[in-house]
Amino acid sequence: MTTPAPQPPPSALAPPLLDAQGRRMTYLRLSITDRCNFRCSYCSPASWGGKRDLLGPEELERITSVFARMGIRRVRLTGGEPLIRPDILDIARRITAVPGIQHLAITSNASHLERLALPLREAGVTQLNLSLDTLLAETFRRISKQGDFDAVLRGVDAAAGAGYASLKLNVVVMRGVNDEEASALIAYAHARGFTPRFIELMPFGQGTPVPTAELVARLQASGLPLEPEPDDTGDAAGPARYWRAPGGRVGFISPLTQNFCGACNRVRVASNGDLRSCLGGRAQAPLHQLIRGGASDAELAVAIRRALGDKPEGHRFTEPGNGATLLSMMGIGG
Repeated sequence: MTTPAPQPPPSALAPPLLDAQGRRMTYLRLSITDRCNFRCSYCSPASWGGKRDLLGPEELERITSVFARMGIRRVRLTGGEPLIRPDILDIARRITAVPGIQHLAITSNASHLERLALPLREAGVTQLNLSLDTLLAETFRRISKQGDFDAVLRGVDAAAGAGYASLKLNVVVMRGVNDEEASALIAYAHARGFTPRFIELMPFGQGTPVPTAELVARLQASGLPLEPEPDDTGDAAGPARYWRAPGGRVGFISPLTQNFCGACNRVRVASNGDLRSCLGGRAQAPLHQLIRGGASDAELAVAIRRALGDKPEGHRFTEPGNGATLLSMMGIGG
């Protein structure tokens, strides 16, 4: 007689969800596609075909439900460009209806927001983080390679008028490309109710980064008074460090020069359905395969905890030879 395989304890689903360092995970970044209508030099490989067998709305809902039972409270939908999915509103409604999920955010390039800004808010999305690296059409074409710049600007304005609780404007800073536009982008964002955030270029694509300390010094030298705010150490703490300017807050995200891994509270599921315990780490769990293989919720929880048990203390972006282990930003969702 065959001995049945031991079943995982139901307690695997009980919060808290901790990583190997004892950090509590409360935030899930869920990539729902690796396709994008742009080809930004810092994000996407030149010849990226995209994955066709993506997680469906029901599977995304189930993964979210398992994470919520384990203590996740915030979800962010990423891509690629998540708004190119025709079922994006169905996905948003399903996730906001999951018990325990308190906030749903989306990161987008804004190109589809003229049509979707209001329907997404009505579907329960509470926050938008929009990528806009330049206010110049020629520089936009240089960075994105393709896409409608005017549609992006209309999308930003549509988001500004849709009544979101939180709006952020993300700028990846590249030396000699858009680093001279920081002051203009701050004014543009504040005029529309956005918090601008400047991100150090990470080692996924082309370009030369500008260290945060240098950018802050340049802004101050240009006459912009910036005063640092106290660090946010609560559950909602993110990677940005914020400064106060006359028009509002300004954020800086510095993964290379001001490592923020010590306060990490996030876990990622990439567009291929794999849990990635760290953007720059190796630990994974094939949630896609497990779900389609008939795994129970408790078995999914065990796989999640096992992967988080291998989560490193910090990212490995600068580790020699680590590049081979990293997906493109389009695949892992940032």
